[in-house]
Amino acid sequence: MRPNHDNQVETASRVLLVQQDGMNILVMAGTDALLAPPPRTCRCQRHAAGLLDSLAEHGLGEGQIHAVVLTHLHAVLPQDVQDAIHEGNTPRLLFPTARYLTGRRHWLRARHPHPRDRGLFVPQIIRQLEGSGRLKLLDEQGSELLGAGWRFHVSDGYTPGQLLPEIDMPGGPIVFAGDLVPAVHWLRLDLTTALDRNPESLIDEKERLLDHLVANGGRMFLARDPEFAMIKVLRDRQSRYQAFDQHTQLHRQDS
Repeated sequence: MRPNHDNQVETASRVLLVQQDGMNILVMAGTDALLAPPPRTCRCQRHAAGLLDSLAEHGLGEGQIHAVVLTHLHAVLPQDVQDAIHEGNTPRLLFPTARYLTGRRHWLRARHPHPRDRGLFVPQIIRQLEGSGRLKLLDEQGSELLGAGWRFHVSDGYTPGQLLPEIDMPGGPIVFAGDLVPAVHWLRLDLTTALDRNPESLIDEKERLLDHLVANGGRMFLARDPEFAMIKVLRDRQSRYQAFDQHTQLHRQDS
C-alpha cells in the first residue's frame, strides 16, 4: 500500500447488506458510517456519495433497515462530522427504526474505555445508542433476532469483544472480517497495526479464522480494502495465506 505525501493510505468503508426472511440487515465494522451526514451549508459543496446513496441504488430507504450489526464501536469520523460534534451539533444515528446489535462484553469496554483506546470511542455515539431504546447486546453464542444461520467469531486482539459474524449461505459461509482482517494485505499473519491492543493475540485469532475459512471453503468480506470486497482464502506450500476468487464489488450474492 503506497502512502501519499501525508503518509496516508487509501481505505474503504464498506458495509455488508444481508437480506433474509423479509429483513434487511447491515453489518458494519465500527460506527464510522452510523451517523447521518451533516447537511451541506451551500450548494457549491460537492455531494459526497455515502451509505444512504448506496442503499438507494438497491431500492432501499433508511426506514427499511431492520437491524444493524456493529462488530465493535470504534469510529474514525470524517472531518465535517468531527467539526459538527465539536460545535455541539452531533448528527443523529441513521436507521431510526432498526435494532442496533453489538457484543455485550465490548459494550462494557465502550462505556468504560481504557486510556489505550479511549480516543477511538465517540461518547456522543455511545450515548445515542444507549438512549435509542433499540440497542441489543449480543452474547457470543448467537442471536434470536438474526436466526440460526448466524454465528460469531470473537476477537480480542484488536479490541476486547469484537464479534465477527459468519453467515450461512448455500455456496458456503461468509465471514465479515471486521478489523481483524480489514484488507487483503492483512492475510500476512505478522502484519499488525499500532491500534491493535494485543498483537500476539490478534495473530493467533487471525490464523484460527483463516484456517477455518480454508477448511470450510468459506468467503471473507473485507470492510476496508479499497480494491476487493470479498475473497476466498487458500494456504500455499509455504503455509502463507493467499487470496483467490476476488470480487471487486458485490451487487448481489444469491449463493
